Amino acid sequence: MTEKKLIGIDLGGTTAKFAILNLEGQIQTKWSIQTDVTEEGTRIVPSIIESINHHLDLYNMSQDDFLGIGMGSPGNVNHSEGTVIGAYNLNWRTTQFIKKMIEEGTGIPFFIDNDANVAALGEQWVGAGNNEPNVVFITLGTGVGGGIILNGELIRGASGAAGEIGHIVVEPHGYHCTCGNDGCLETVASATGVVRLARDMSESFSGDSSLKESIDNGEFVDAKSVFDAARDGDTFALSIVDKVCDYLALACGNVANMLNPSTIVIGGGVSRAGEFLAERIRKNFEMYAFPPIYRSTKIKIAELGNDAGVIGASSLVLNQTFLES
Repeated sequence: MTEKKLIGIDLGGTTAKFAILNLEGQIQTKWSIQTDVTEEGTRIVPSIIESINHHLDLYNMSQDDFLGIGMGSPGNVNHSEGTVIGAYNLNWRTTQFIKKMIEEGTGIPFFIDNDANVAALGEQWVGAGNNEPNVVFITLGTGVGGGIILNGELIRGASGAAGEIGHIVVEPHGYHCTCGNDGCLETVASATGVVRLARDMSESFSGDSSLKESIDNGEFVDAKSVFDAARDGDTFALSIVDKVCDYLALACGNVANMLNPSTIVIGGGVSRAGEFLAERIRKNFEMYAFPPIYRSTKIKIAELGNDAGVIGASSLVLNQTFLES
């Protein structure tokens, strides 16, 4: 069994990333293909199958060399059935029978889960979670997602929606969220939420600020612009970052009080702000978490970057194989 390999797939709306890994989660080779969402996304799975088979031929490998294939996908994933529905950035509006198609097309056992859950597994296994059994992962990107691992097991919940940390309400009567509620964390801590805060707060800021000038002049501003300006000491930018980090600390406090994880890992594009972000979350986290919990909870920045998805996806194979053995 130690000679077997794993295949991890991180499926996104623009690209599908692939990796061949050993059983310790170390990537041995990786590649990617464009995600073809035309024709209602019907080309996506065949292109994945074709790419896997092509690379097995390229590396002179066979299906017998692999313990299994794991994949993280957007949308509503039924991990036990191996299906996906409602992945609108993939043009999948009807149920997609992914497991059946890929197993038939490759002859290799296949496992699938939500992309945020998969990234959480990757960071917990060989990333910032340090293979600890109780880890929460929060990803700050275009939206805010999350994954929860307790006692070494991924928590999916009754309908598979556990870990929707982005929809913790942190500002009652705040911005309207795409989920239909108001004041969700996603509306103020995602990449788009940070920019929204900056634009709204600029209306009442009257001091000197290069960031405010950029906003007032109609220049391009993104979350990175805000954090870069804050790092440079821009007073206005610092006020935005402090507000965002307070919202994140509040959400982390709520999550920690309920789950008592050893580590909360912050990932996604916004997390590229690194310790500048993490230090501010830690500072306010103390105000929102039960004292015995905040003293034992580490808040860390994700370590795997773009590899979290393929690594976590491959771990689905190990988790399921060991459960069945």
